Amino acid sequence: MSRTARALRTTSPAIVIVAAQLALWPVSAGVWVSGLILGALAALVALGMALIYRASHAVSFAQADLGVLPATLAVLVTSTEVWSWPYWLALPAGLVVAVVVSGAMEMLLLRRFAKSPRVVVTIASVGVAQLLGFVALVAPRWWGLVPTIRRVEEPFEISFSVGAVVFGANDLIAAVAAPATMVALGWFLSRTEWGTAIRAAAVAPDRAAMLGVPVRRLQTFVWAISGAMAFLSVFLTAGITGLPPGTTFTFTLLVRALTALVIGRMTHLARIATSAVALGILQTAMTRNNDEAWVAPLLVVVVLVVLLARRRGHNRVERAEGTGAHVARHDHPLPVMLARRPEVRAARAAVGLGVAIVALGAPWVMGTAGTLKAGLVLIYALIGLSVVVLSGWAGQVSLGQMAFVGAGGALTAWATVDRGWDPVISLTAAAALGAVVAVAVGIPALRLRGMNLAIVTLSMSVAASELVFVGAQWRWIPTGAFMRPAVFGRVRIDSPVRLYHLALLMLCVGVLMVRGLRIGRMGRVLIAVRDNEAAAAAYGIGVTTAKLTAFACSGSIAALGGSLLVFHQAAFISDQYTPESSMSVFTASVIGGLGTPLGAVLGAIYLRGAEWVLPGDWHLLATAAGVLLVLAMVPDGLGGAWFRARDHILARIARRRGIDAPGLVGVVVAVETDGEAVP
Repeated sequence: MSRTARALRTTSPAIVIVAAQLALWPVSAGVWVSGLILGALAALVALGMALIYRASHAVSFAQADLGVLPATLAVLVTSTEVWSWPYWLALPAGLVVAVVVSGAMEMLLLRRFAKSPRVVVTIASVGVAQLLGFVALVAPRWWGLVPTIRRVEEPFEISFSVGAVVFGANDLIAAVAAPATMVALGWFLSRTEWGTAIRAAAVAPDRAAMLGVPVRRLQTFVWAISGAMAFLSVFLTAGITGLPPGTTFTFTLLVRALTALVIGRMTHLARIATSAVALGILQTAMTRNNDEAWVAPLLVVVVLVVLLARRRGHNRVERAEGTGAHVARHDHPLPVMLARRPEVRAARAAVGLGVAIVALGAPWVMGTAGTLKAGLVLIYALIGLSVVVLSGWAGQVSLGQMAFVGAGGALTAWATVDRGWDPVISLTAAAALGAVVAVAVGIPALRLRGMNLAIVTLSMSVAASELVFVGAQWRWIPTGAFMRPAVFGRVRIDSPVRLYHLALLMLCVGVLMVRGLRIGRMGRVLIAVRDNEAAAAAYGIGVTTAKLTAFACSGSIAALGGSLLVFHQAAFISDQYTPESSMSVFTASVIGGLGTPLGAVLGAIYLRGAEWVLPGDWHLLATAAGVLLVLAMVPDGLGGAWFRARDHILARIARRRGIDAPGLVGVVVAVETDGEAVP
């Protein structure tokens, strides 16, 4: 293939994106140049993600936050309210902080999962993102400042215009620094020994290690480079558009980088860079045409089209990323002989009775505020059940579960306020809508594997939040408070106690449903498909039916939780259905344990408890630290730890009673054969 043909093939996605922008969202030359600069800055984040993927074969959802934290510190120290550092001192200092923080994150946290499945590394990166996001949020308070949009002052005076758009020193620095960084990265990877080693380790890390390549040291170095590139991107962008607080900016930047990553097949650096630049131009043009709310939905469409159009398992990395165990441990049934023991039956009855007493009697001792909080725990436990079904049992990693929750909540608000439906009808309709929406998402997901589905669902969550739930385009979702209607016109649900009991009833129904699903044939099918899809298909299992069933059940339960949430709050509150909430729900489910319904309950208690006990944004620290500690110490979550402790006690009973219980760890039973004791 000629050099021209290769260049055309590399840039063809970017050419298509720019052509669509010119045809559908035309802008002036000045605006186009502004989008070109911002796109080049965003390309640095995408390239950093690609480097990490090539080095560890895992998608880093912490990439944007690796830049946001040091950029926040650098912007703060340039402020006259803090230290008034000059621009040329804050920039290298921020680079040093970015390199140190990124390298430390890899060495101290992510390196512990070097031998774990790639999905574990990706989940750990979510915890790292929450940890860095928390520090970036609280950093202004170290100097007594409030979080607000901050810009970097221009280091020198210069002004030039393209059409009606005026550019300054920050624009000029970004226009020079971004392409220079990309050229330097290409030279480093192709012309230096370290670059050659990084490329070799990306293709075959085990073989590279056998040849003496320091793979782990290279991975730390790659994370440091990626952090520096992310800092440059965010810091230079802050000089042009400002750096807003919170995670909205982070998710917008992350989704755009992920889209470019998908277009470039995760590893093609030149295609990723050109696609990111084109997407920056497109977003700027859509914003100037007052279509900013449509950016995220368009990116979802682009990701889906690219993923569905390409062949599966095209290279070794893509074939490998769909394999590996998931972070889930399942509650196995007890051996019959052991379950019939009087002490075991008494213990199970005592535990069940204790749980029932606490669950039913909690409202009478917790007060009004405590009962409302306990009701929210039950609702989020129901939402966690949907994550257990889809991610724990079906192995479909979903980072956009709150989009299904929001769909059920939006329908309930509309049906209650505008149509006056009975709560039972609203709950049923919400569950049905959740199943339909989830299946609609699941149909294209049938061809996705590995972390591609996580990318799609995260993008979907951002799109739903910006386009639908905030009412930017349509105002069909009532947002004001409403009076809760009585069930069947007779049973009122306007008190905290009754709301709590309604949520408890729905949670019990949900637990019974998913338990029935798990112990039945479909549950076994889901586990088989999750563990080895090809082998399951070879045995005649309907893989498509199994996946769509998991999506339908998960979406239905999540939407039911969203409907209950609207009744609980007596309003549809769009801030509850953000991508941040989806991330928190997923990490809470990992903390609780993805393999069992008990994990959903424990995760909800952990998540909501952290939000109530810890002040301000400190709950982000709790969820970040929680998911990292759980992955490092008890990968199957708090629920898995509970079942291990239970099995340990039962194993001692089995040994003492001479009962054969091979399903329990640590059981060694002496069985008499012809007068001889055989261990």
